[in-house]
Amino acid sequence: MNNITKKTLNPAFWVTTLYFAEGLPFVAVATVSVLMYKDMGLSDSQIAFFTTLIAWPWTLKPLWGPVLEMFKTKKYFVIATQFIGGVTFGLLALTLPLQGFFKYSLVLFAIIAFNSATHDIAADGLYINVLSEKEQAKFVGWQGAFYNIAKVFSQGALVYIAGRLELSAGVTQAWMIVMGIFGLVLLCLSLYHMKVLPAGKPAERVGSLKEAFGTFWDVVKTFFKKRNIWWGITFIVLYRFAEGQAVKIVPLFLRSSRLQGGLGLSTSEIGIIYGVFGAAAFVLGSILAGYFTAKRGLKNSLFTLACFFNIPFAVYAFLAITAPENFFIIGLAVVFEYFGYGFGFVGLILFMMQQIAPGKYKMAHYAFATALMNLGFMIPSMISGFLSDFLGYKTFFIWVVIATIPSFLITWLVPFTEHEDEGKTEERLKASINE
Repeated sequence: MNNITKKTLNPAFWVTTLYFAEGLPFVAVATVSVLMYKDMGLSDSQIAFFTTLIAWPWTLKPLWGPVLEMFKTKKYFVIATQFIGGVTFGLLALTLPLQGFFKYSLVLFAIIAFNSATHDIAADGLYINVLSEKEQAKFVGWQGAFYNIAKVFSQGALVYIAGRLELSAGVTQAWMIVMGIFGLVLLCLSLYHMKVLPAGKPAERVGSLKEAFGTFWDVVKTFFKKRNIWWGITFIVLYRFAEGQAVKIVPLFLRSSRLQGGLGLSTSEIGIIYGVFGAAAFVLGSILAGYFTAKRGLKNSLFTLACFFNIPFAVYAFLAITAPENFFIIGLAVVFEYFGYGFGFVGLILFMMQQIAPGKYKMAHYAFATALMNLGFMIPSMISGFLSDFLGYKTFFIWVVIATIPSFLITWLVPFTEHEDEGKTEERLKASINE
């Protein structure tokens, strides 16, 4: 019965939860930690720098990605990393009452980041190897949607819970409970995925350390020999240039007092904005973009997707300049930005899958591409706190709008490469929408 279930189970039953599990620890490290440290008294520049620094494993993951090609199955690594992540979040929660909580929690966040980056390699490899190109296009909207449902669940529902608990239990106890919830959810997902995930192709054999280095070197060489690869790298790095600067500062801007140029929202109000307004907008944008791109083809859709991705960042300049007090107006602005974010992010994911990953080492090359994507996100993110402190929120968000220009330019100029097995890619994409 179990074998039949595994063979016939619709990918929607595991693609959705797999990418929810992929997004959860990333958002915890990259965004939720920002609000937690803000509530616990750290400065904006300190928060932006250190919460970006501990996220380096997502950029460095190609260094150990090829090794995963040699052992076990993708399913094995997915389940193991989800379980380890759950336990580590539990330990993190226990460090928060300690006097040196900042350094202890940073170390545990760094461990979570390394573990999660390993999970990403295995999860993305499973998705690429198990699903056909047509299925990849069909489910990419759901993939992006549930990755970011994890985002709105984390910085929406859980942040709201933290805000409410702060009033009754205090800041430290509130965030202990929230970090514990992160851990519990990951543990439950690891048990669920033991039953529903396809195993994927097993490693052919366990090689020696010398063979592992040889495999890694071959992965590197074949990656940089791809046609138009430098155009592709430039596209991947610059597509999120503006987002990288905005993403750390937006929740700090929403949380900061009006005397400091912020909007003075409470932690629970920020949770409502992300979890209620942002959630529906992002999911809708992601799913519509998947079908939109499947119908028109990536090449014909990419610049439109870039416009949806970048233009909505202007709403934060509007909010910083006008400082509206109406909660509905603030929420509407976030809806506009989140819908565009969800719609436009699909373009980057599909570009990496269809233009960068194809070839001998799909999983490893896709890991290279996502690492470069994170590099393009992290470098501007690390300096965003210093820029925001220096410029002030109004000027900073005007700068973010200007910083969208490189994304538009590279999207307009990047060439597309037709792969040998992609002669009928556009027809497959169009067919997938009708199935």
